[in-house]
Amino acid sequence: MSWLIKTLTSTLGRKLIMSLTGLFLIIFLLVHLAGNLQLLKDDGGMAFNIYAKFMTSNPLIKTTSYILYATFIIHILLSALLTINNLRARGAGYKVNRLSEGVTWSSKNMGILGTIIFIFLVAHLKHFWYEMHWGGIPMVTYEDVTVKDLYLVVATAYGELWYVLFYVVGMIALGFHLYHGFQSAFQTLGLNHLKYTPAIKVVGIGFSLIVPALYALIPLLMYLS
Repeated sequence: MSWLIKTLTSTLGRKLIMSLTGLFLIIFLLVHLAGNLQLLKDDGGMAFNIYAKFMTSNPLIKTTSYILYATFIIHILLSALLTINNLRARGAGYKVNRLSEGVTWSSKNMGILGTIIFIFLVAHLKHFWYEMHWGGIPMVTYEDVTVKDLYLVVATAYGELWYVLFYVVGMIALGFHLYHGFQSAFQTLGLNHLKYTPAIKVVGIGFSLIVPALYALIPLLMYLS
């Protein structure tokens, strides 16, 4: 138990756990995106509703979801602790007028980006996750399968311009967050190498651009349709 306490109380240990949880959340982003893309099918929401039913009823997926919740909480808490420690380390009244060599804007503002993402996450969970579990969502039947019409909930939310803009801002913040976090995770885990680091950087940039863009594209297309 002492090694766990030491890990959680040391800056290096916290960064290590942040990296591992971050990589797990990156995998989640891909899986979640695959499901969200079902919203763009011209089938009245059938593909998305059946997908949502599977994700909320499959025992393995439900077990994994609890791990996901814990991962989110750990990642957010450690991010807050590291941000506070970084602010204290800078000293009161210390200001930087220009970016140091090799330091990106996103790396210097991970706290701000994380706060925006946290606000987005809370609102997103309220609109969809909470409604899915405890909201009075109507049922819809496809052949012999009856499921909650979650597509209706999503389509209603994405029919509001303010929420679409809010969603896009959240994805922009996520993109900057991923731009630094993706590469930083591999570096913290000691997986950086002269031979592989350039490839990791390219993949990280691509991921931080493409994935948030696809997420943002969904509400934009649904609003404009």
